[in-house]
Amino acid sequence: MAGSSDHSHDCEFVLQTSGLSKRFGQVKAISDLDLAVRRGEVYGFIGPNGSGKTTTIGMCLGLMHPTSGSVRVFGQKVTPRDTRALRGVGSLMGTPGMVPSMSGRKNLRLLARMRPEIDAERVEEVLDFVGLTQAAGRRVKGYSLGMRQRLGLGAALLHRPELLILDEPTNGLDPAGMREIRELLRRLADDGVTVFLSTHLLHEVEQVCDRVTMLAKGRQVAQGPVANLLSGGETVRVRLAEIALAANSLNSLSGVTAVRPKGQWLEIEGVSSKTVVVHLVRHGLVPEEVTNGRADLESVFLNLTGEGEGADIGDGGGAQLFPDTPVLVDSAA
Repeated sequence: MAGSSDHSHDCEFVLQTSGLSKRFGQVKAISDLDLAVRRGEVYGFIGPNGSGKTTTIGMCLGLMHPTSGSVRVFGQKVTPRDTRALRGVGSLMGTPGMVPSMSGRKNLRLLARMRPEIDAERVEEVLDFVGLTQAAGRRVKGYSLGMRQRLGLGAALLHRPELLILDEPTNGLDPAGMREIRELLRRLADDGVTVFLSTHLLHEVEQVCDRVTMLAKGRQVAQGPVANLLSGGETVRVRLAEIALAANSLNSLSGVTAVRPKGQWLEIEGVSSKTVVVHLVRHGLVPEEVTNGRADLESVFLNLTGEGEGADIGDGGGAQLFPDTPVLVDSAA
């Protein structure tokens, strides 16, 4: 599957943005975004709906002019007037447009006719890669949403791109469909294809990406390797009666980076569970239950954006921010 492409680039970064900004009238959709996506990685671009992800992708694909700043793909500048660098790019935005009355195979063959270098053999190769060989003769209107997404991914891969740009590729999929897409993305990266994955599902990024940029309200709030963002270490969770008293007391404890009340629980970051318990007992507060958990991207995101539970972030609303993420708090909370 690896990209045998006409690009002889030694450029380490396949996608870069520099000071990228876009305004729509008074609304700043994106402000001063700097991205640097390395060859062969799965790069996560995350934020709630309405944080500017799709606008950014539109500029990266030469679909709209930035208000300021620039986009480079394989080291070459991309603008709506000059999209030559995009020959080595495949993209999937939203649900792919296919002819429902035609089979999956015929849809891909139709697309292949637009590029002389794509032969019938390549179509079969792609169908096999996305796991649709068995269903290739069936009409697309009978496909599940997951199968349609995989067919769309296949269409984006026909011309052996070196860079794949995906906007919410697992939207609306059930967990099994999501896992299939994630596994395909990992396999592509192992084959040397660079994947730029835009999503609002944090756990998806945690499971598949090497590095991430987090967006909130059009601004970059964090960037770096997933492991580094999560190395805030343990999240200590404590259940006790006097939540407010305990929160106040823990906020003054040296080393604590965050204290979050969640129902009957407090989540504390930056110190060990032992330190927390010793401190509370010393202040006459006895925990009923203490657990340890690794920090997850959701708590990192909420810390960075200063948004509490259920707060409105962008126009997605905090409540829908991470709809498929398992919540730590127990049902009694």
